[in-house]
Amino acid sequence: MSCLIVENLTVAYGDIQAVKGISFEVRQGEIFTLIGANGAGKTSTLQAISNLLPHSGQVSFEGRDLRGIAADQLVSMGIAHVPEGRGIFGNLTVLENLKIGAWTRHDPKATAADLDRLLTTLPRLRERLTQSAGTLSGGEQQMLAVARALLSRPRILLLDEPSMGLAPKLVKEIYALLAEINQTGVTLLLVEQNANISLKFAQRAAVLETGMIILNGPSPDLLANPKVRAAYLGA
Repeated sequence: MSCLIVENLTVAYGDIQAVKGISFEVRQGEIFTLIGANGAGKTSTLQAISNLLPHSGQVSFEGRDLRGIAADQLVSMGIAHVPEGRGIFGNLTVLENLKIGAWTRHDPKATAADLDRLLTTLPRLRERLTQSAGTLSGGEQQMLAVARALLSRPRILLLDEPSMGLAPKLVKEIYALLAEINQTGVTLLLVEQNANISLKFAQRAAVLETGMIILNGPSPDLLANPKVRAAYLGA
């Protein structure tokens, strides 16, 4: 069953086409990854899906066309976006950042229960609730960004470069958290430059190159593909 369908998506910055008519499908409950070098169009693709950028083509979520729907309304529909660079509010506390993630909800008791569960899963955030988010380590900021998105109770989570700038140990922690999230039924669409990690993590994948999808299919097949290995895995 399809969760997200992208058809002929095009994004342009003036005369420059960053995304050139790509199409792909993300199935309900799966982990799908877009890999590619810096400048391949990965971030532009996620921002277009979230209606943060003007674009042409069609994006549908659970059968509903997303054209004309404001980006903030997508959160209420079940789409959450963790942007590149995390997008936390550094001058606010950890708790204030988390509360922003739940601003579309109107169920205080359920929201409080969800927050408590998240803080049990991420005890370092519980220890730093009154601390300014900007003083957290890179890994802690990434965990905060993911937790904030989860408090909107998304059905699909879009993640832009979740491993960027993190030490290998922290990358493992972030991906362990994402695996737990997926096991609860949340669909994941992530974009990554780190092809080795993301292809081992996802069930299916697509390779973006200069705004076009040049390969797609099951992640194990792409991991074994000589072109992918040469270009992205250093093999």
